[in-house]
Amino acid sequence: MAASKTKKAGRKRAPRVLRGAALRAHAREIQRRLVAEYPDAHCELDYRTPFELAVATVLSAQCTDKRVNMVTPELFRRWPDARALAKAPVEEIEEVIRSTGFFRNKARSLSGLAQAVVAEHGGELPRTMEALVVLPGIGRKTANVVLSNAFDTHEGIVVDTHVARLVQRFGLTRETDAVRIERVLQPLFDRPTWGMLSHLLIWHGRRVCDARKPRCGDCTLNDICPSSTT
Repeated sequence: MAASKTKKAGRKRAPRVLRGAALRAHAREIQRRLVAEYPDAHCELDYRTPFELAVATVLSAQCTDKRVNMVTPELFRRWPDARALAKAPVEEIEEVIRSTGFFRNKARSLSGLAQAVVAEHGGELPRTMEALVVLPGIGRKTANVVLSNAFDTHEGIVVDTHVARLVQRFGLTRETDAVRIERVLQPLFDRPTWGMLSHLLIWHGRRVCDARKPRCGDCTLNDICPSSTT
């Protein structure tokens, strides 16, 4: 019995989530501090065109941006646009992107994406959420990445693993589903800042708020973060 009580007492509680105006003020203060900490935050995938960004984002699933950036120069050299990639043998695409992981599924997605862009959009990536999310390999997260970074259109907020982890630690939500997290975040921040918000959270997640060993002592938010260990 004593062991059971000890185990229960040592269980870490989820951060308390504020409500209403207090939650919005908390969110805005987090944003203000992260802007000051990372004034140059940006998408770390290398690309020259909207289609290249879509391809790079597809490749980034379960893979680091650094690895993707090592692979895409050769990929784009061989097949510089949707029309070229649409004609590429899937087996050749697989060989080029093998090191990004899940390369067979990704190669099929990229081939299907290129063919659909050519057949349905004349080779140019569409500029709306509705048109993007029905393309092979393009989910809402990828569509948000493309719209925000390539077209400066903010239809939503990119919620990747870093964003999902940080907003829970910061006490902004207890939701774990990406779409639900996005719905919680949208009214807390001004729409024109949604794109930068994602970059700020991703940069902080990669540099300070690590999944396993967050460096709370070095965090600009340690005095307002309900998960801080300092």
